[in-house]
Amino acid sequence: MSNKKELPTEVRTELLKTLQTRFEKNKNRHEAIGWELVRAKLEVDADKLWSLNEMEITGGEPDVIGYDANTDAYIFCDCSAESPKGRRSICYDHQALNARKEYKPANSAINMAEEMGIELLNEEQYRHLQTLGKFDTKTSSWLLTPDAVRKHGGAIFGDSRYNHVWTYHNGADSYYAARGFRGLLKV
Repeated sequence: MSNKKELPTEVRTELLKTLQTRFEKNKNRHEAIGWELVRAKLEVDADKLWSLNEMEITGGEPDVIGYDANTDAYIFCDCSAESPKGRRSICYDHQALNARKEYKPANSAINMAEEMGIELLNEEQYRHLQTLGKFDTKTSSWLLTPDAVRKHGGAIFGDSRYNHVWTYHNGADSYYAARGFRGLLKV
């Protein structure tokens, strides 16, 4: 029986080629990391490749943005200029989705991230990403929200305007055409 997260050979080959091209084009995001080491990790983890493909097909343009020496893992993040198109117009989490009585969005950021096998960026990770380029200058991205905020019905999101990174709050059940979420995956 095959793993449902196993990519067909041609999709796997094309994804690795896309990731390598992006990796080589954006060396400023991972100056001390070599592609061959990253590729070796990817080739032995079908689930992570599947998740990266999900990030890619929803418009995330994943790329390596760091290395965690404690876990010996490369950190991939959505590096599309704007919040991924295939992950917009969604509320924050399942609880917020269920709370909406009318005009429910199709899904939530937390649900989609879980289905894709990735994590939402927290505020610190989002601010780090913003040091690597210009992201979310026209859109915004839901961020992993602290429990103290979420228990009051809110959720946080970030964007970049006026050469400044902003973090805001909104009702977790809100959704906008220009708000999605960015994911992170450790490989």
